[in-house]
Amino acid sequence: MTATPHTRPGRWIDGWDPEDEEFWERTGKHVARRNLWLSILSEHIGFSVWSIWSVMVLFMSPAIGLGFTAPEKFLLTTTPALVGSLLRLPYSYAVTRFGGRNWTIISTSVLLVPTALTAYFVQQPGTELWVFLVLGALTGVGGGNFASSMTNITAFFPQRSQGWALGLNAGGGNIGVAVIQVVGLLVIALAGSTSPALVAGVYLPLIVLATLLAALRMDNIDAVVAEPGAQLEVVRDRNAWWISLLYIGTFGSFIGYGFAFGLVLQNEFGFTPLQAATWTFLGPLLGSLARPIGGRMSDHWSGARVTFWNFLAMAAATGLLLVASGLRSFPLYLAAFIVLFVLAGIGNGSVFKMIPGIFARRADHSVASGADPTPAFAHARRLSGALMGVAGAVGGLGGVFINLTFRASFDGAEANGDAALLTFLVFYLVCVAVTWAVYLRRTPAPATAREKPIAQGATSA
Repeated sequence: MTATPHTRPGRWIDGWDPEDEEFWERTGKHVARRNLWLSILSEHIGFSVWSIWSVMVLFMSPAIGLGFTAPEKFLLTTTPALVGSLLRLPYSYAVTRFGGRNWTIISTSVLLVPTALTAYFVQQPGTELWVFLVLGALTGVGGGNFASSMTNITAFFPQRSQGWALGLNAGGGNIGVAVIQVVGLLVIALAGSTSPALVAGVYLPLIVLATLLAALRMDNIDAVVAEPGAQLEVVRDRNAWWISLLYIGTFGSFIGYGFAFGLVLQNEFGFTPLQAATWTFLGPLLGSLARPIGGRMSDHWSGARVTFWNFLAMAAATGLLLVASGLRSFPLYLAAFIVLFVLAGIGNGSVFKMIPGIFARRADHSVASGADPTPAFAHARRLSGALMGVAGAVGGLGGVFINLTFRASFDGAEANGDAALLTFLVFYLVCVAVTWAVYLRRTPAPATAREKPIAQGATSA
């Protein structure tokens, strides 16, 4: 029976069922894609604001009256990472309470506050560290946008297309980390290293534009509204904590390295702000572009299999970084770091693809036992959204771990990043073992009717 959604005031759509192929081809995919692109825009700006301090710390020097030490600068990049991660759980819940369009309007418009304050205070010589720590905490609101955006978009798309759609959504958002670093590079190159307020100023009109577009063109759908206790049900599931651990290794690496990369180059190789900014955008850019590739690969070969091999490759790349550090070879160090960014991006896509697959298989089993398919798969989508919020929150804490570990490493006796890199290598090997033991060791169940299109390549979103 074909789904017959109907609209109501506030741009709400009731009866949304993307698994109904006739509805999807006739109407659903057009609505879903429009919301996807606007979601990407909002999330992109949120990521840029969230990671703005990875750029601001490159400007901070006695030349503008802000001479902080390396450990203090790492603390500044740690603060937004922490707050943004902690906000992901309530942001994920908020979209299920207020609707995707409504919460996008709220979460985007609120970015005006930390962006404007950053533009003002970063040009005030003699401003104390605690002020910037408060500002860093406020910019953390941009990190919450990812969780609400992913929770919203997963409800728009059918299971067979979620890997690619979620990869595009997350990759387009993640690329905000690279774009703001390009903006920082252009400001340093064109206006010098004493005008950091220009970086924040660029984003003020973009925030207003994204808010208006969300209000005019996005939709709320009933499928995203959480059942009572959805998040509580998810956190009781062991998969929530295994997936969160793996996401610490992938997204935690991406955002942690994105925040820390410029400072690492400055302290490891003695680079100037311009020299560091020349290279820092490359890793986040390529890592963001790789995320939808990780989703697409997982659509074809399963998220668990891609995640397993990806963590092995991340461990190898980290070992190569240690070699490059010992040789004091910047070209090798840069190449290994960029490879690590790309692998983190692929892993982001593959781990998130695992989430809807877990609940879709359970829904398939329920349907095989006689359950009604429509509510079974609607429940699966809601649980997927809830787990994305949990995993996003816990995984984002990996960025905090990376920055604190680098801070301790550069503040140690050797004053380099080797101890931090060795710690990360061990963690990646732990993730390899967990992926194999929990998701690959057991023989997978045969593909169901809903999983067969994946093997046939029907993954376009």
